[in-house]
Amino acid sequence: MKNISILGSTGSIGTQALEVVKANPDLYKISALTAQSNADLLIKQALEFLPLMVVIGDEGQYLKVKAELSSTPVKVLSGEDALCEAASIAEADFVLTAVVGAVGLKPTIAAIEAGKDIGLANKETLVVAGDLITALAKQHGVRIIPVDSEHSAIFQCLVGEENNPIEKIYLTASGGPFRGKDRAFLTGVTKAEALKHPNWVMGAKITIDSASLMNKGLEVIEAKWLFGLEPDQIDVIVHPQSIIHSLVQFNDGSMKAQMGLPDMKLPIHYALAYPQRISSDFKRFNFMDYPELTFAQADRETFRNLDLAFIVMRRGGNMPCIINAANEVVVNAFLQGQIGFLQMSDVIEACMDNIAFIAEPSLNNYLETDRYTRIFAGELVTKQVNYNQNIKY
Repeated sequence: MKNISILGSTGSIGTQALEVVKANPDLYKISALTAQSNADLLIKQALEFLPLMVVIGDEGQYLKVKAELSSTPVKVLSGEDALCEAASIAEADFVLTAVVGAVGLKPTIAAIEAGKDIGLANKETLVVAGDLITALAKQHGVRIIPVDSEHSAIFQCLVGEENNPIEKIYLTASGGPFRGKDRAFLTGVTKAEALKHPNWVMGAKITIDSASLMNKGLEVIEAKWLFGLEPDQIDVIVHPQSIIHSLVQFNDGSMKAQMGLPDMKLPIHYALAYPQRISSDFKRFNFMDYPELTFAQADRETFRNLDLAFIVMRRGGNMPCIINAANEVVVNAFLQGQIGFLQMSDVIEACMDNIAFIAEPSLNNYLETDRYTRIFAGELVTKQVNYNQNIKY
């Protein structure tokens, strides 16, 4: 029996993880569940799985959750510190971090310091502070098992290859809803159009990131830290069918690919059960349904976010933290109708130019960089300052 805490249990990854747990009651038990604002679903989940603890991030909904669970033994908490408590609860063996954004950094650190193995679906944690997280995991003997489909694919391809050098990895991208479009087309795209992903059903933030290819950019940075790679060892190829989830090329020229239908329950299932593979009733892939698998080079000129991600990965320091914080602000602004699709890249690049660069940041430096970047990006979005002003935060 594996005891699991799920941070972000009401989101897309969290709800699918609970489906996997429900299908395997003899293998998994829930220790803690957390949600930011979806109190109703969190209550429903708590009543079904009866964890030791639930956390509602929105403190305004604490009393509602507490009242609804008053007849159960479930402990109800709220706030940022409580999220870290759920991540480090003594009874949990494994922590699935499925929260969205940089908010996942502190609880992931708390889980690692408590000696918990991590199922990482919160890529922003490694984007923001990959050096600190990987060093901390090594120090505490903690395994980080990726849950993103692309990184799970690479992870699976590397099982049994620990002593064989990687020449290159290829992260596949569907291309999103605007694959093949030019910048003139992207100028006028709407939120509704950007939220129509052709292959995956995801939350709004990651869906917009996929449309702008920022999601792939963040995955490139995440891959650097997960697999100890140099920037030149990582490439992105567009694969519209989303059947090959990523590939590894070894130094003898041979390649391994992990394949399957586009279903996030597969990498979740693998991460929860690792190092075993357990049977599932998931739909099986049929080659006759996909007579052609196609590939193309990613268009980093049209989709500038991907190019910006490669730039900050090469520069290092706190630059990935800057791009992540700026992106979170601009995605929210786009969803709120405050800026256009292409303006997201403009604001991100302005933040890269104006927020002070720190070559070897501490945790506090990362937290301050995140805070300053959000302030500056917010000012750009509301047009309180010009994109090109030479002010260093």
